[in-house]
Amino acid sequence: MTQSRNPIRVLVAKPGLDGHDRGAKVIARALRDSGMEVIYTGIRQTPQMIVQAAIQEDVDVLGMSILSGAHLEILPGIMELLREEGLSDIVVIVGGIIPESDRQPLLDLGISGVFGPGTSTSAIAEFIETKIEERGVR
Repeated sequence: MTQSRNPIRVLVAKPGLDGHDRGAKVIARALRDSGMEVIYTGIRQTPQMIVQAAIQEDVDVLGMSILSGAHLEILPGIMELLREEGLSDIVVIVGGIIPESDRQPLLDLGISGVFGPGTSTSAIAEFIETKIEERGVR
């Protein structure tokens, strides 16, 4: 591993109408502090806006925070748009209020990791680093 590698680029997004973003900001700051380059889109993003931002920013990781309970309605569309744009190599993670029973359907969509309240920011950063190494994207 060389020191000259570019930092992992992460897009943090808040899909849907959920207006609470403190958790997303905490995650963004923690990932930045761990050496990643983080772009935060802000609240109330449509699936199209999120995927376009992922393209424009050339990210390695898409992290979404959903507290509204609309994850099973919103995330399939985002995953489909990513596939249509040829972005299947992006590591996609989601965090928020997600019932245990919804975790496997999200993983089946191609989401790499699902994180609930109380997950440490260091665990999320380590998960991202491991997934990027596994995929050989860097």
